[in-house]
Amino acid sequence: MSTTRPYSPGDRGPEPSGASGNSEGGGVPGTGESDEGVTAGQAAAIGASASPSPAQAVTAPESAVARTENGGRQVRRLSFDDQSGVVPLARDFTRQALYAWGWLPSSTADQRAAAEDVLLVVSELVTNACLHAEGPDELRITCEKKVIRLEVSDRGTGQPAPRTPHRAGRPGGHGMFIVERLCLDWGVVRTPGVAGKRVWAELGAPA
Repeated sequence: MSTTRPYSPGDRGPEPSGASGNSEGGGVPGTGESDEGVTAGQAAAIGASASPSPAQAVTAPESAVARTENGGRQVRRLSFDDQSGVVPLARDFTRQALYAWGWLPSSTADQRAAAEDVLLVVSELVTNACLHAEGPDELRITCEKKVIRLEVSDRGTGQPAPRTPHRAGRPGGHGMFIVERLCLDWGVVRTPGVAGKRVWAELGAPA
């Protein structure tokens, strides 16, 4: 399933104050690809829990292997095996990628909003995996032609979907609504014969 965003990529949407206790129509999130593979433990070891100031560049862990694929696509991967605090870990790992790929530090309000959208969406996808699929397995982040693709893999069988009707004042249940609103497109990928799924979402840089 996928949904096309009716808003411009620079639209901030809800404030990115962290995961919002999202909910899906049944199950949960999915996965991502250039290969800067690093385990969650390695990311945590370099201070993944500390949020940098706007002017502070975040460096990738020494153990990460950065590759640029044919066509200029860049990919980073983060494993969540046996890790706790996966939402802030995913946000900080994603923030590192945004610094490495030039989305941060931002020089305009639109650029800042686009980066905040990416961080908010990754929080929502990982939170949904925690709530509905016993936690995420891996986060993959791809950057190609000014589009960021987030993919969260999990072992859940449910189908993510915005809760309808959406009620802004209701506590919880806003996660996939936020993803639908902020993203250019999103969807779910399943592999026949393989347990689980990947939930992906794509966001664009401001024009």
